Amino acid sequence: MRNENTGRGQKRKLRGAGTAAALAGVLLLAPPLAGNAYAFKIFGITLFGDDDDTVEVIDPVRYQATLETGNADKDLKERLESAASLITDEKQPVSGDLGVVIKAREDRDRLIAVLYEEARYGGTVHISVAGTDIDSLPPNPTFDHSHPVPVTVRIDPGPVFKLGSIRFEGDATGRDPAKYDLVPGGEAGSRLILKASEQLLVDIKDEGRPLAKLTQRQVTADHRTDTVDVVLGAVGGPVAPFGAVAVKGSRSVDAAFIGRYSRLDKGGPYSPEQLKKANDRLRELGVFSSVTIREADKLAPDGSLPLTIEVSEGKHRYFGFGAEYSSIDGVGLQGYWGHRNLFGEAESLRIEGKVSGIGATTDLTTYDYSAGIIYTKPGAFVPEATFESRLEAKSETPDVYEAQSVTYSAGISYELNERDKLTAGGEVAWIHTDDAFGRNEYVTLSLPLGFERDARDNKLDPTEGYYATLAAKPSYEVLNSTVFSSFEGSISGYLGFGAEDGVVLAGRLAAGTLVGGDGLESIPATRRFFAGGGGSVRGYSYREISPYNSDDEATGGRSYALGSFEVRVKVSENIGIVPFIDVGTVSTGIMPDFSDIRAGAGVGVRYATPFGPLRLDVAIPLRRYDGGSQYGIYAGIGQAF
Repeated sequence: MRNENTGRGQKRKLRGAGTAAALAGVLLLAPPLAGNAYAFKIFGITLFGDDDDTVEVIDPVRYQATLETGNADKDLKERLESAASLITDEKQPVSGDLGVVIKAREDRDRLIAVLYEEARYGGTVHISVAGTDIDSLPPNPTFDHSHPVPVTVRIDPGPVFKLGSIRFEGDATGRDPAKYDLVPGGEAGSRLILKASEQLLVDIKDEGRPLAKLTQRQVTADHRTDTVDVVLGAVGGPVAPFGAVAVKGSRSVDAAFIGRYSRLDKGGPYSPEQLKKANDRLRELGVFSSVTIREADKLAPDGSLPLTIEVSEGKHRYFGFGAEYSSIDGVGLQGYWGHRNLFGEAESLRIEGKVSGIGATTDLTTYDYSAGIIYTKPGAFVPEATFESRLEAKSETPDVYEAQSVTYSAGISYELNERDKLTAGGEVAWIHTDDAFGRNEYVTLSLPLGFERDARDNKLDPTEGYYATLAAKPSYEVLNSTVFSSFEGSISGYLGFGAEDGVVLAGRLAAGTLVGGDGLESIPATRRFFAGGGGSVRGYSYREISPYNSDDEATGGRSYALGSFEVRVKVSENIGIVPFIDVGTVSTGIMPDFSDIRAGAGVGVRYATPFGPLRLDVAIPLRRYDGGSQYGIYAGIGQAF
């Protein structure tokens, strides 16, 4: 058994024994002019104060509502109760006696819509105010205000209808209704029928017919047989390519660049999917607050479809700062400044700096520092290519080594298609390390190459598909004339189950190897393989998993293998629970020998937000190192992988 407290192993800092990651902080300041700020919310959660906004109502009238749902089952009853604002808003007065009637009429429409969604086409909704049906009330009713106005909502859900005959007409003729979930004897909810008609139109447009439209959507209920007959008709119109692309709303971003970067100006066949991808592509540039692509209502004389891209530019300059805290790792501070449109074609420049480890020790030299300048040029040479240049300086002090480095890199990423991307570039780095092999200095020249395939349905919260990467980094160390190369690969897969993918199984495998070099000491510590921390095996400290020499010093390895498995379970619309297990090994040979396998297990919480789930994981090591970390806490935005 290794002794973690002997020899060079005493270099370990206490912060490596516990929390491996910290929750990023967001500082929100309420200005003095906020006035009546009674509540504070973030991500939809009320942190303090009254959740109800105080609204002044003119001529307030209070009412008391009763809801009767007949023989509705539990699920339907809950839906009806949620849809009835007379019930959900009962504590809030309405404006005037007419306000009660207006609210009742709106509820009736809403409740009938719920019944139709549940295929209850024979259901009825009767609402009375002060004992009189709302259809029998005078235009300006007057009620007794000596007590809350009584309102009664009586619902007879009626029977559940099934689909009867289904017929497609016009250019929809010949299509299989079953592909649209329309099956005789099957479910007949109004949402299903609407979805089928919308998808039918999308499918016709996907054939390159931009002027396609629905001509008929007829639903006929037969109350004798409790069935509904459906007729959907459509006209396709001519097949057409994309035509001329006009740009409106651009000020400092070059209009010609917008059209070129959208890739719609190539005259390809009309496709709604390509329109969506063009919209997403332009939004991801970060220079626009809104993007809308409008199709002409008729074809041009040459038979093509003219398009107009309407944009609204956002602020191009930005700055920000952040903070993080861990009881083990101390405080981290970071700041950045950026420009999103440097020369008029969405070129971005970002300057950033970070210091962490504040408070973990009193020795300033053990803090971690980094500073960088990143320049990015989208649409470099061709719309599919992005150029990036980066200059970065770092001072790192993980528990297993110390390193100072200055790195410059430049490279091109090229989109082969919607899923696949190639990257290639060059890198030069100066590195000074103090590790298990003493103090060493390196100058490396590298040619990083990469390939990735992204087949996920959502990058931040995937429920199906997979994501795979391959990377190679041939390198030459100048000072000692050493040639070495690293090769890494990973694949993540996702499979959802149940309604709205309430349970998602997620797995990830990764491996890497280092070849060449005259022993591990000829390769910089920053290029050797370590594991542990939020990106690999949770429960262990950052880079804690490593081969160790006879003096109990981490040397890093030439190869590694990692595996992670999660079960992502939704417990509510916004909250999820994620039990997980991570396994990893690092070896000195070019192939993992699996002689020292380390595993961590734990559970996480996810909170859904519009920009991805907020993640908080707690894990413990299942094979803890002597004196090593006892647990790890990890936080971030997006899933762990």
